[in-house]
Amino acid sequence: MLTIVAVALALTVLPAPWGWVVVPLAAAIDVAETAFFVRWSKRRRAAVGAETLIGRTAVVVRSLAPRGQVKLDGEVWEARAVTDLAPGEEVVVTAIDGLVLEVEPIK
Repeated sequence: MLTIVAVALALTVLPAPWGWVVVPLAAAIDVAETAFFVRWSKRRRAAVGAETLIGRTAVVVRSLAPRGQVKLDGEVWEARAVTDLAPGEEVVVTAIDGLVLEVEPIK
């Protein structure tokens, strides 16, 4: 956008030598700005999909013996654990099998 404004100014308002200076300068600023925002937008991977649940902490809602339910970010999930766990205990998600979370107690 800045390049378009610089070209318009160079053709209509600016005297002869300054038009040759302003247009390349504006183009360089546009390129640098675009490179900065492209790099800035890719600084972090999108957090979507079931894989993002692995490693998160949940709270047991219905006892896990070995299957029950846990609450994770306000959502209730079916869960499976190796050991029996009582409601209120905190667990960490280790894997996902379909819509069932594999959990283990926090040590």
